[in-house]
Amino acid sequence: MRSCVRSSRALSPALFPRLRSDAGCWWTQPSRRGLWSGPRNLSSAGDAHQQTPLPSQARVVICGGGVVGTSVAYHLAKLGWTEIVLLEQGRLGAGTTRMSAGIVSVAKPIFIESKMADYSSALYERLEDETGVKTGFVRTGSLCLAQNQDRFLSLKRLASRLKVLGITCNVIKPKEVAKLHPLVNIHDLVGALHLPGDAVVSPSDLNHALAVAAASHGVQIHHRTTVNHILLERGHVTGVETDRGPIECEYFVNCAGQWAYELGQASETKVSVPLHGCEHFYLLTKPLEQPLSPNTPVVMDMDGRIYVQAWQGGVLSGGFEKNPKPIFTEGRNQLDVHNMQEDWDHFEPMLSALLRRMPALESCEIHQLVNCPESFTPDMRCLMGETPGVHGYYVLAGMNSSGLSFAGGAGKYLAEWMTYGYPTANVWPLDIKRFGNLQSSRTFLRHRVMEVTPLLYELKVPRWDFQTGRQLRTSPLYDRLDTQGARWMEKHGFERAKYFVPPGKDLLSLDQSKTFYKPDWFDIVGTEVKCCKEAVCVIDMSSFTKFELTSTGDQALELLQHLCANDLDVPVGHIVHTGMLNERGGYENDCSVVRLSKNSFFIISPTDQQVHCWSWIKKHMPKDPQLHLEDVSWKYTALNLIGPRAMDVLSELSYVSMTPEHFPSLFCKEMSVGYANGIRVMSMTHTGEPGFMLYIPIEYALHVYNEVMSVGQKYGIRNAGYYALRSLRIEKFFAFWGQDLDSFTTPLECGREFRVKFDKDTDFLGREALLQQRQAGVTRRFVMLVLEDHDTELDLWPWWGEPVYRNGQLAGVTSSSAYSYTLERHVCLGFVSPPAGPDGAPGVITPDFINRGDYEVDIAGQRYPAKAKLYPFSSLFAQQRRRKDDMELSNFQGK
Repeated sequence: MRSCVRSSRALSPALFPRLRSDAGCWWTQPSRRGLWSGPRNLSSAGDAHQQTPLPSQARVVICGGGVVGTSVAYHLAKLGWTEIVLLEQGRLGAGTTRMSAGIVSVAKPIFIESKMADYSSALYERLEDETGVKTGFVRTGSLCLAQNQDRFLSLKRLASRLKVLGITCNVIKPKEVAKLHPLVNIHDLVGALHLPGDAVVSPSDLNHALAVAAASHGVQIHHRTTVNHILLERGHVTGVETDRGPIECEYFVNCAGQWAYELGQASETKVSVPLHGCEHFYLLTKPLEQPLSPNTPVVMDMDGRIYVQAWQGGVLSGGFEKNPKPIFTEGRNQLDVHNMQEDWDHFEPMLSALLRRMPALESCEIHQLVNCPESFTPDMRCLMGETPGVHGYYVLAGMNSSGLSFAGGAGKYLAEWMTYGYPTANVWPLDIKRFGNLQSSRTFLRHRVMEVTPLLYELKVPRWDFQTGRQLRTSPLYDRLDTQGARWMEKHGFERAKYFVPPGKDLLSLDQSKTFYKPDWFDIVGTEVKCCKEAVCVIDMSSFTKFELTSTGDQALELLQHLCANDLDVPVGHIVHTGMLNERGGYENDCSVVRLSKNSFFIISPTDQQVHCWSWIKKHMPKDPQLHLEDVSWKYTALNLIGPRAMDVLSELSYVSMTPEHFPSLFCKEMSVGYANGIRVMSMTHTGEPGFMLYIPIEYALHVYNEVMSVGQKYGIRNAGYYALRSLRIEKFFAFWGQDLDSFTTPLECGREFRVKFDKDTDFLGREALLQQRQAGVTRRFVMLVLEDHDTELDLWPWWGEPVYRNGQLAGVTSSSAYSYTLERHVCLGFVSPPAGPDGAPGVITPDFINRGDYEVDIAGQRYPAKAKLYPFSSLFAQQRRRKDDMELSNFQGK
């Protein structure tokens, strides 16, 4: 180790509290200007008086000249757009991009993120040939290390998912890690995931190359231009006001990074962009005695919370600490935020982790500790798409420290979205409409960002929940259910009960149990499911989205007939399950619609569809003062009474017969329950089990719940949660939007052709696409897979995203799964497809193809045989079990 005097700036852990860099910045300092500004052109570096004038009009204005904004401009131009103007404060790429570490990795938690990163890598590799501008692209590969078995399992699950996308990856042993990287200490490793396609780039050079490519296609780039205000008229973008004058435009794209939130507020109709900045630290060293090759793999030691890459013969190392430091950007310009100070005390845990992982670095010299801003979102996924309140206003921001990995693919998808109406991949997990105004509270975002940043490298097992920003939206029954043992999860800000812990159980250990195997709540949920099937259970489902659509004439019916695939022209009181489809025939919404009166309809949608569904209906809703849409989600508490004794409970409370003869399936009637009037009682449960949904005005909620529980005691009533609901609906082969259904899934692909009004002469969205698909045949099919030879006690559980193999060939992916307490087996739902034909075109799938195949589900690299069917297994296994019980009974009686 070198002499540990302070001037040597060695990495000795005893010195870092006092270390201060005097080596100077390795990036170019930004110019001091307003909040949002952009480059004049690619060659301009002079003063404001040298700038070329702004155009008076454009088709689209993009705010933000970092790698995200230039990617959007580039891809729009490639798709044939003209009159594109990009504005950036200071110099091109002077924001977060210039301070990025430069890693491009496909090791992401969800499919769409890995897909975007894979595209980005391919784009960056070819960009140098396209532009002649060097990007510093080096395909180094990366190593994701595992210090324990749970982390190793998560990496194996990731490997299985990446192979579905055709991405090369290898699960390797510690000895192989040592061969790939000369500095890694492997003594505490149990394995690793090698991703040979991962790469590093020079962020500023890449940004410049994208800008050159965009400019070559006609994009006008102006820097040192502050965007002050977004101009709107009747809910549409009409232009922008800058410090250099106005620009008329049809579209605006907010790629303002750290200031995207503030920019969202800079319009007459405020746009919610829920992100918050946080300080991010990384260390630069001087070249090692034996300089590290630029081809050395990137190391991601997530258990140590650090990443390490080669940098100019030395290393660049940063991480995601447990105690992050939020940035407060209000009223601060770019220079203020990007001139943040070193904090060696704060960096100490990551430095210690670096020296444990690479002890040889202890004698190397420090070049600099960099403190740079990064923006994070409430769920660790970026924000993309058109905003729900303003037409023509698009957002691409909140990259959660993966801006370079996502920029290429995200720019491509957003450009497709703006061009065709939707991208060529399902980006719902990233759609900005997954959030509402309730997630835009600055206090909420500051608290959540302090949880999100460490979670990027935290081990996340299935069914984990955020801990901050909780109890934001609650049912009137929340306190009552909480005292009865409810354990909570959050959906779209709404607290929902997962299950109810019986008295005497260890609540603390149950809440802290985290596993990829059989969870501790297994028996509890099993008891709830049993009660749903044999007696009666109550599930509070108040979080569901609820709208009322009314009109003075037939306008409401005409709108729904246009939006919905199923026929809504039904008698008053009838309930219709239907999808709202897009022009491709894919599901934009899956809902239940009740006809309350001739011109009044009650629409029930999934919880996280509140903003998206509202936006979709309003987008197609004519400007008619006689037509009114109201969000009544907050007005009603929803109780789901599930089980064969539900009719007995309601009969006693309403003095009305609830038998199927008097209250048929899929029927709604307004009734009195207890002392409360105006309760909408519906004969459906969203599970396939018998029972009723009660939509109760909130002021009556507690009274009705108490009455139901009191009368239900004699029938064995108990509370149940969403885990029981999930098990019930999956074993009944019920698809849910957002899990199984999306905007690329059609009713024909998931066995719902009977919910499409082909026989009516009514033109609805998606009709033509469905007719063409029906004639040509579907190329993939929603199936139910029941695992065989799978030990629930000892084997890994399936959750979602597992590859499905047919006759040894990859055929699809699971979309959701649950343990079926009825079948006593795991059930997975998902889509399978036949192999492509000789010409590469997708093959048509048939029932024979599904029924005659030998299926396997891959769970973390281990394949388990499964039976695939196009209809629920429930009836078959119920018959088998009854026969088995009858045999056991006869054998017992014969003894």
